[in-house]
Amino acid sequence: MARSKSRILIIGATGFIGRQFTKSSLAAGHPTFLLVREFSASSNPEKAKLLESFKASGANILPGSVEDYASVVQAIRKVDVVISAVGCLQLMSQMNIIKAIKEVGTIQRFIPSEYGVDYDRIYNPVGPIKTVVDDSLKIRRAVEAEGVPYTYIIGNLFAAYFVSSLGQLILNGIPPRDKIAIYGDGNCKVSFLEEEDVATFTIKTVDDPRTLNKSLHFMPPVNTMSVNELVSQWEKMIGRTMEKIYVSEEELLKNMADTQWETSSTVGDATFDMSCCHMVYFRGDLRNFQFGPHGLEATQLYPDLKYTNVVEEYLSPYA
Repeated sequence: MARSKSRILIIGATGFIGRQFTKSSLAAGHPTFLLVREFSASSNPEKAKLLESFKASGANILPGSVEDYASVVQAIRKVDVVISAVGCLQLMSQMNIIKAIKEVGTIQRFIPSEYGVDYDRIYNPVGPIKTVVDDSLKIRRAVEAEGVPYTYIIGNLFAAYFVSSLGQLILNGIPPRDKIAIYGDGNCKVSFLEEEDVATFTIKTVDDPRTLNKSLHFMPPVNTMSVNELVSQWEKMIGRTMEKIYVSEEELLKNMADTQWETSSTVGDATFDMSCCHMVYFRGDLRNFQFGPHGLEATQLYPDLKYTNVVEEYLSPYA
């Protein structure tokens, strides 16, 4: 008799990556539960429409929030797997999830909200990104100390943020055609992945014993390149050479110091974006390590799963 698919609870299901987890979970046939705080449809019609589409596809909407411990416990009692997709400002609220998982005692897998970098491989981060790194490490250590079964998902750089802006976070999402600022020498290799693909691979892991208490990294060869290589592909598409302005580490740090930090640890805040780019392009923290015995590469583990060629997807429409 075929094993039934795990029941999945998604916390943060209407966010940037959370909605992709929900779609992938439903598409894969998992009984899917969403912990959603109360709101009025008139105050957030986009969110209301999204939730209605999820319900129509079979999702079970549970009232509550990650800050409300009783609602977290009640939701966790209904499922086998918990996926957190809370934002940067809510990372420490995941302590409630860990506590609830311990209380319930039947959860087979917890996937905490990360999806970017391997926080155990980040050294001396500067600026607002340091808060995200520190909080994520606290969550990891709490998960491990409590003996909660886990998988850490290392998505590297979301293409929606980085590719169409040619490796930057602080542009408007439309690739420039005349000149581009490049941090450092532009030769640091990074991996890009579409958020839908991160979700598809993540859902694949929840019933896979090979990924239990492991880190799953996304480094697909076709999407792994330096910014110089990314820019070169774009130049071939548009048939012209752009002016390249190479920004030194000293210049970037000065710009960070001179820029007011407006919204605290959120993408779109200029200081946070520069802090992230410093970690990626000057520290090289996405590529300067070996996986070790607890690390797996997603496209090697699941060679039959297709993923997006991000250059074609995000740059071709503008060429």
